[in-house]
Amino acid sequence: MPHSKLWLHNFDRSKGAVKQIRNNAMKYITLLFAACILVSCSKSDDGQNQSPYLPDYEFDTLNLINTNLPQYSSLTLPGNHIVVEAPYGINGFVLYHAGNNNYSAFEISDPNHSLGTCSKLSVEGLHATCGCSDGNTYEILNGLPTDGTQAEYPLKRYRVEKNGNIIRVYN
Repeated sequence: MPHSKLWLHNFDRSKGAVKQIRNNAMKYITLLFAACILVSCSKSDDGQNQSPYLPDYEFDTLNLINTNLPQYSSLTLPGNHIVVEAPYGINGFVLYHAGNNNYSAFEISDPNHSLGTCSKLSVEGLHATCGCSDGNTYEILNGLPTDGTQAEYPLKRYRVEKNGNIIRVYN
């Protein structure tokens, strides 16, 4: 076989090998991408640990919280909060207005205790505290335990949407 034809023959073989490597690499990249998507999907999208003590009740306030009504008008000013009792949530929830249409809503049951009379949180200022002997305390702005609270789980967060004067809280 002449030298030029040998070179072309080897070149065609190497092109085929490169194409096969590229195809295999694409298969592995696609498989890796799909695996990452599957692993990242979960029932909860808030990225927080879920307490085994709190059931996942579904509720929706729909148009209950209307800031034109006197009992909810304080939510028009940043730094204010309201507590909405059950049947919304487990024991109810606290809704806090952080400003600029940013609201946070958290369950008022201690996520680090079994449900009971002492696990219901009382809200004063920016803190929610359980009535159990350990007195777990959480911030209502972000749901995290305060310094000195030995807690594995943060408060259970609920979704909040604002549309005009209506603030919808739901799970």
